Amino acid sequence: MSGIPKTRRTGLCASAAQKTTTPLQLFTGVVLISGAAASALVWPTAGTAMLALLQGGFLIIILWRFLTVLVTQKPGSPPPSAPEVWPRYSIVVALHDEAAILPYLVERLSRLDYPAPLLDGYLVLETHDHATIAAAQAMKRPEWLHVLVVPPGAPTTKPRALNHALAMAKGDFLTVYDAEDDPDPLQLQEAAARFAAEADDLVCLQAPLRIRRLHRGYEDSLFLDRHFAAEYAALFEVTLPAMARLGMPFPLGGTSNHFRVSALRALGGWDAWNVTEDADLGFRIWRHGWRLGVLTRPTYETPPGRLLHWLPQRTRWLKGYMQTLLVHTRSPSGMGWRGWSALFLTLGAALASAALHALSIAWIATFFLLAVFSRQLPTTPWIGLGILLIGAAAAAVTTLIGARRANTPFTLWDVLAAPGYWSLLSLAFIHALIRLVVEPHRWDKTAHKPDVAPQDFPSLPAAAIAESGRAAA
Repeated sequence: MSGIPKTRRTGLCASAAQKTTTPLQLFTGVVLISGAAASALVWPTAGTAMLALLQGGFLIIILWRFLTVLVTQKPGSPPPSAPEVWPRYSIVVALHDEAAILPYLVERLSRLDYPAPLLDGYLVLETHDHATIAAAQAMKRPEWLHVLVVPPGAPTTKPRALNHALAMAKGDFLTVYDAEDDPDPLQLQEAAARFAAEADDLVCLQAPLRIRRLHRGYEDSLFLDRHFAAEYAALFEVTLPAMARLGMPFPLGGTSNHFRVSALRALGGWDAWNVTEDADLGFRIWRHGWRLGVLTRPTYETPPGRLLHWLPQRTRWLKGYMQTLLVHTRSPSGMGWRGWSALFLTLGAALASAALHALSIAWIATFFLLAVFSRQLPTTPWIGLGILLIGAAAAAVTTLIGARRANTPFTLWDVLAAPGYWSLLSLAFIHALIRLVVEPHRWDKTAHKPDVAPQDFPSLPAAAIAESGRAAA
């Protein structure tokens, strides 16, 4: 059980490190963009061809969305039976400025239904985070849950903290949770049973993440909360299960990933310089010839809340997607057609959609406004308009089905309001692109607060609501 799984092929372990792009990538990008712009201006036919390519790409994404729905309509395999011997399991939670939410986290971890003598848990804290360290050391914890302080160093990011815990972990398997997580008590049992029933090349299982807020507060945003939850539902209830069934890699979520420790160590752990180390790790696993799968037992999380909190989080995600794309396009080794397809249908599609959402919505709105005021249909490329409208319908179908499976409220009114949410993604994309250039490794931390009734809400220390994120020094 502790041996390193054999690989089907070898792949290069790339890293975001302190290099955002290689000289070849930068040169290629400049040549392609400038060449495309010049061609479109000089030769109208070239511009038409590029528009056709763009439309073809979005048509592929539309067909992909419908395919994921069809693939996941059929019920999955029944859960495997419990293993004869339960393996040792490590639980890692990287925390930063989380003193206020820590008691709720420990209580939820204590509810995990797994043999306590086989658990090996770590609350991983930064040296300078005195408030959280003091709170963690003072509170009552299960005997298996330890406080682990990361030595000073750079970068001060979540993946570096996880790598420190990985070096200390004693388990055969390891899972990562976030401060606000509320995992299903039987999630560890399901993961251990799946690993025992599958071949050793299955090295990672992703649990579905479901967004919910039990108590509303003054920093909540009903609009953002509902669309954020539905977005998660489409990803974790439709897209990722479909990709797992199709034998494709996928970007991991930032929490509730379950790993074979031997394989994770063979990979070198997480890339400490990538601000979406989870997305990167999913494709590094694939490059080494290993498989990823999904679980059914969910982990519940709270949404970020108002735009003040949502925007930095989404900016970091999109910046990390850009980093991951740049890293994994440096070498073709170990990807294959499934790997490339997965990379561009997930990270590539997310970035392209975010970049064009606001422009596309503005174009459609202008078209219909001109039609209303002039009382006649203006001249327009009907193919392009049709692709945009069908794409919106495909996104709506995927989201509605995912929301139903996750028991997340999402109605027809939410579908009609979705373009407003998509436009905010374009705002985050612009911000992410700028940050990729000026602060590629800065970690914008999401502030977490206990999901409790207002009258039970504790007074928060300043550290608990700090907006300063982890930054790569």
